[in-house]
Formats: sequence, C-alpha cells, structure tokens
Amino acid sequence: MSSPESAEPAFVVTLNGSGGPLRGWVVVDTLVDGLAMGGVRMTGNVTEQEVRGLAHGMTEKFVLAGLRIGGAKGGIVSTGQHREQTFRTFGRTVKPLLHGGIHLGIDLGVTPADRAVFFAEAGYDPRRRAGVADMPMDWRTYYEPLVDCTGHGVGVAAVTALRAAQHRGASRVVIQGFGTVGRAVARFLEDRGHHIVAVADVHGTVKADRLPVADLIAVTDDLGHIDRSRLPQHVTVSAEPDGWLDVDADLLVLAANKDALHADNAPRLRAPLVVEGGNLCSTTEARQKVAAAGGSLIPDVVANVGGAAAAALAVTRTVPFELPAEERKRWVFDWVADRVRRNTTDLLEIAAATAGDPLPELLAVRRQELR
Repeated sequence: MSSPESAEPAFVVTLNGSGGPLRGWVVVDTLVDGLAMGGVRMTGNVTEQEVRGLAHGMTEKFVLAGLRIGGAKGGIVSTGQHREQTFRTFGRTVKPLLHGGIHLGIDLGVTPADRAVFFAEAGYDPRRRAGVADMPMDWRTYYEPLVDCTGHGVGVAAVTALRAAQHRGASRVVIQGFGTVGRAVARFLEDRGHHIVAVADVHGTVKADRLPVADLIAVTDDLGHIDRSRLPQHVTVSAEPDGWLDVDADLLVLAANKDALHADNAPRLRAPLVVEGGNLCSTTEARQKVAAAGGSLIPDVVANVGGAAAAALAVTRTVPFELPAEERKRWVFDWVADRVRRNTTDLLEIAAATAGDPLPELLAVRRQELR
C-alpha cells in the first residue's frame, strides 16, 4: 500500500474505447496484494480529477474498515445516450483491468444492469480469481440484497454522532438527496424515532414538521425524483436552490451531488451535525467552516462505506458464504455497522482532543493496525 503522503495514484488509464468511442478514466489509487476496487461513475461532466479524488477516497475507506484491498474508481463522460453501446465498449476496454485484479462496480449514473453488460462484454466473473476459492454464488445473488448497506452505515454514523453529542430524544433530520442511500437513511432514522423534517431532490426541498417516509418513498422514482403532484397536503414545497440548508434541524445528511456543501453556502447551515452519505459531498473549505462554527462533520470515508465494504468483503473472500441468505445479509450489515460505529466514535474523540482535521490521525492509527 502506498504511503499516506503519496499524492499520485498507482496508475491512471485514459479510456478512448475499444471497438467504439468512449471517453473516461480508470484510476487505481493503491494496490494491496495486487487488488483494488471501486465503482464506475457516469455523468456528462465527470473529470479525471474527480475520479482521482473518488479513488483516493476508496483507499481511505478500506484502510478505515481494515480491509486488505486497494482503492480504485472509474469515470465515463456521458449523459446516458446509447447506454448499452457505451457499456459494451467500456467492458471491452477495461477487460485487462478486470481480469488483472481491478474490480469495478457501480456508482452514480451506473445501474446493476449496466454492470452486468460490461461484465459480460469483458467475460469477467467475480466468482473466480486465481489463487483463491471460488464464490459459491453469482455476484447478483450476493450483492443485490445488500443494496441498503450504504444507507445502513450512514444511519449508524448519524446515530453514533448524535449519542456522542449527548442528544436526547427525537432529532430533526434533513436529507439532501433521496436516491438509494437517502431513502435507506430516512427509513433507518425514522425506525429509531427520529423525525425527517425535510428532503431535497434536484427540483428543490420538501418539508414538514414530520414527513411520512413511507409515503414519500412511494412517490419517488428510482433516480430519487419526488413527484410533487402526489405529495400529502400538509407538505411544503420550495424550489429555492440549497433550501435544505435553511431548515432548522439537528442533523443534515448529504446523500447526493459532489460539493453540495461549499464555501459559499456553508454559512447558511443550521444543523450542528453533518454526515456525508455520498462521495465528496463537501469541499475542504466547507468542512473548515463547519468546524470553525463549532459543528461536527462525519466524512464520507467514515460513513459512506457500506456498499464498498460489502463488495470488498466478497472480493477478499471474507464473507462466510456458507450462511443462509438472511443470516449472510445480517452478518454483512453488522460487520459494516461495527466498523462505522468504531470509526465515528474514534474520529469524534480525536476531534475533541486536537485542533484541525481529525481524519489524518484516525487513518494513521488504522494503517498501523493493518500492518
């Protein structure tokens, strides 16, 4: 594994396409025992620098989780037109990487169906890898039941941080982004007695003294877009950009776009606790402003680890595959919860004892434990 001071990734592959046009990158930030993994992001404006940052975040997630695998990430510049052709071309292009120990999965803009296309085009089957036992099931059977694992981990981080702040009773929660992660976090927190008071999607913010999560999910599509025409009557709707920042709350969960919290809008933040449920949700300047204002922020590499860890547990053959399906799912969720709870607690303890960003010290401790 590279040292924490290393600014450059292990290698970067620029993708121009094999048998068809393609624009994108695969960044392998670190290699551990010849292995690295991470999701593939597809948006119309993804950049190499963004993919580099995401890949480095994967490295840090795996270090914090205590998993011996390196971090990687893919990026495809596309708005989703000619989708199947794009992923067939992607599969042919990254075939040597997939077969060489670089496992690529799903991220923003890429679905399990897309992954199936590029796996098939590359002739890649994650069940089999030289030198280790085969997985006894296909990837879809293993991974699809774990779709809410990321949201579960984010929820654990939020509850742990609220308890550390000695917050008692029901918390008022704002969730920015209502895709797979946002919906899972909303269910998790509501089930534990907290009140979801605002949810934001790309069209604005929906708010009420207490939003009924099940009803809200019922009028939300797979991409996290809420159908305003089907909302309960007591709900207030605002189209104001970043209106979610202005809602009085105890907790803000960021579960959507990159740099949602930045230097210009951070002063509007009312919630004293921020948990990053997505990747790269806050800029460095925003995090500094939150800390200067006396707030706490749990970064994505601590909270948003569930999906990545679930995949890495399989790739590294750590999962007890012999367990029945429900017990295996529970084992993975509990494993993720234990790591997230420990890292959240330790991060907040370091933050209370020292000035500045506590994350580098926590990473140094976990790196030492991995040796």
